[in-house]
Amino acid sequence: MRILSTGEVLWDIVEGMEFLGGAPLNFSVTSQRLGNFVSLLTGVGDDELGRKALRKMNSLGLKTDFVQIVREAPTGTAQVTLDKSGSATFQIARPAAFDVLNVNSGLIRRRLTALPDWIYFGTLANAYAPNEEMLHSLVEQLQPVKCFYDMNLRDGHWNLPLIERLSALATVIKLNDEEAKRIVDMKFGSLPYTLERFCERWSESFAVQLICVTMGSAGCALHSNNSFRTFGGYSVDVVDTVGAGDAFAAGLLYGLDLGWSPQRIAFFANALGAMIASRRGATPEWTIEECYAMIDGRQNKSGRAAQADAHGI
Repeated sequence: MRILSTGEVLWDIVEGMEFLGGAPLNFSVTSQRLGNFVSLLTGVGDDELGRKALRKMNSLGLKTDFVQIVREAPTGTAQVTLDKSGSATFQIARPAAFDVLNVNSGLIRRRLTALPDWIYFGTLANAYAPNEEMLHSLVEQLQPVKCFYDMNLRDGHWNLPLIERLSALATVIKLNDEEAKRIVDMKFGSLPYTLERFCERWSESFAVQLICVTMGSAGCALHSNNSFRTFGGYSVDVVDTVGAGDAFAAGLLYGLDLGWSPQRIAFFANALGAMIASRRGATPEWTIEECYAMIDGRQNKSGRAAQADAHGI
């Protein structure tokens, strides 16, 4: 797969420690480890954090051809607060370097060795109007590219009209169950809420081929072709959840590209997200063998339970 990943790169500051992150970067690292060709379009400041970010990207094996060094704003940072369950909240300083890119879609097209199969984007960077304009231009110029929209709603950096416009671009949308409920409350008010009904309405409204809703340790739900299914998650000792959803997104797209069944896609993406949540930082070391071992452990456990049920144990 050839992927153009767009949006924020920033330093997550967690309990005084700095971790390079931002959903597009985290997604890119995992996607590249899965064997895809990824170009990351973003910006860092002409400052020490920016230089440190470029060194870190190089060490992670990411291409930096489309990473701009800008003087108009500093490298992005996010103060991350973890609750007792390991769930994260973010305070993000704006404007940041990723907000002041100077991008010509024609130049991007010429510099890419081949047109991307997918453009990955989120909400945070596109809350800044020039970034959204750039995204629409890229989608238009790089047709017939498909679009993966990973919502990642951050308080103070989104609004309903914005996510509706971004959803209209999307082939695939990923969000979490809390985000789905917030959208329903804003969009549909007092209508009774179910996750399946939200997926049906959102899919119909924006002609989305697949909607995936993550539900933490409970797993995920997939809605496609008028079919809604839920798939259980994995129990792990959570260290922090930063980057887990981004890894899940990479696993989801990986399975889609390979034409896997919904169940196989969900098992793989859930396992990859759970593995990241069990380790410190958004882009920890992992192997695909570990991911498959987690899946095999679940399937073996399910098989033993089914045999026990069959024998009345």
